[in-house]
Amino acid sequence: MSGKDKNKRKMTGARIFIESLLKEGVDVIFGFPGGAVLNIYDELMGSPLRHVLVRHEQGAVHMADGYARATGRIGVSLVTSGPGATNTVTGIATAYMDSIPIVVFSGQVPTSLVGNDAFQEADIVGITRPCTKHNFLVKDVRDLAKTIKQAFYIASTGRRGPVLVDIPKDITQAETEFIYPDKIDIKGYKPVMKGHPGQIKKAVEKLLQSSRPIVYIGGGVISQNASEELVTLAETLELPVASTLMGLGGFPGDHPQFLGMLGMHGTYTANMTINSSDLILAVGARFDDRVIGKVDEFAPQASIIHIDIDPTSISKSIPAEVPIVGGAKEILRDLNHMLKENSESKHFRKKLKDWWATIREWQKAKPLSYTPSTTSIKPQFLVEKIYELTKGKNTIIVTGVGQHQMWVAQYYKFHSPRTFLTSGGLGTMGYGFPSGIGAKVAFPQRDVIVVDGDGSMQMNIQELATAVQDKVGVKVAIVNNGFLGMVRQWQQLFYKKRYSYTKLSVQPDFVRLAEAYGAHGFRAEKPEDVVPVLKKGLSTEGPVLMDFVVEPEENVYPIIPAGAAINKIILV
Repeated sequence: MSGKDKNKRKMTGARIFIESLLKEGVDVIFGFPGGAVLNIYDELMGSPLRHVLVRHEQGAVHMADGYARATGRIGVSLVTSGPGATNTVTGIATAYMDSIPIVVFSGQVPTSLVGNDAFQEADIVGITRPCTKHNFLVKDVRDLAKTIKQAFYIASTGRRGPVLVDIPKDITQAETEFIYPDKIDIKGYKPVMKGHPGQIKKAVEKLLQSSRPIVYIGGGVISQNASEELVTLAETLELPVASTLMGLGGFPGDHPQFLGMLGMHGTYTANMTINSSDLILAVGARFDDRVIGKVDEFAPQASIIHIDIDPTSISKSIPAEVPIVGGAKEILRDLNHMLKENSESKHFRKKLKDWWATIREWQKAKPLSYTPSTTSIKPQFLVEKIYELTKGKNTIIVTGVGQHQMWVAQYYKFHSPRTFLTSGGLGTMGYGFPSGIGAKVAFPQRDVIVVDGDGSMQMNIQELATAVQDKVGVKVAIVNNGFLGMVRQWQQLFYKKRYSYTKLSVQPDFVRLAEAYGAHGFRAEKPEDVVPVLKKGLSTEGPVLMDFVVEPEENVYPIIPAGAAINKIILV
């Protein structure tokens, strides 16, 4: 009997589901049970798979997302039909915008009832079609194993992203032989990883002709594991490097060639450098509106080399003179090899002397800064202290969305990839805490710190129960300003300080709330309390919530008004 024949044994769809996940190397599922997935949950008992019981399905998807971002592997969540499935949509859209590989399994009513408005039926395939890389409705138990294999393959190849698999209840009850495919070949889906040699050669020539170059990196550098190749390129030619929010950690934050984050809340130096450049080498970035600002005034003198695994992202917003489709790692490796063989590259660094002098003048004249206080906690000060206590310790920092997110991006120097997890494209409040749980589940021995706003934290604060029940020792630092801070800032700057419904007049006592869930809670209200509370919180076993009462109307600077050119920077 062949090895292939030995794998042929009859199983229920529920058992096939478990065995298929084990074949894919899955070790943990984030989920919430319900009627349509009871057969699967029955099989989960006693299986090698760890299941983390969430308190809301949105939390399950964000946890899978955090797990995926931290590890580079596929995160998995499991929910029931109807409201269980629809509750996942925000998490799926979050992962889709940031190209995060997750597979979401949703239960569905039996196939005979699909389309009949049965109890807890929702067309989740139709609902999620715009925000998944692909999705499936399994109609035959014989297709289940192959569909799961396809889902994992699609999620993890090319431009990564979320895939949804909708499984009717009768499919989990039915039996068939379990045959798991060794490989998948999907007609019409052939992601290109290797860049075209001719285009790479053009890129080398363009680079060496430039005198004011900049490397602009995005999340693709991290998802394609291209950081090492990027550092080699930048150091070989002594190129300045700036990053999007999603690219932070893709190039060492303390490297002398790193200019910081670009865009709406980016550094003065990064924005002025790209705006004045004559060549932009974009790697794994999509020229989103938060970076480019006013399209027709973006980098008017620059030629653009654009490296991206997704051909639809190239020239989507800004035309690229040299487009290169493929994986960032492979293309940068080939580019470095060509540069090594090019004699002109040895003399290139001398050409950049004046360019670097200008860049250093910008850095000296307009660094990131804020006005310190001896009476109230400044959020920037808090982030600086978190950095001082954790740098070099392989800590994973996670944020929600809002002012606190930008302060972390500005004042925390990320040394390596997959140490900064945040919702970039969708800007999902409530993302931070469950994502941090997912990261901590993946790396229980590493410190995982969630820096969240008081508004963002409350959107999924129920997951404190998940962290306590599963003994997930994630630490949360709440930047508590009593406002929906970023919206309030815009109201102050652009709406004549008319604070329309952004004041959080009723707030929980976060310390007592943490204790009510069985976690630990601490509070700091003065600058001198910040370091002692951080040290106590980080050294305490189990989930910890630290409430930092900060200056209520502190603003994030620099800021570029929406739709303005990126050199129209408000500094104070």
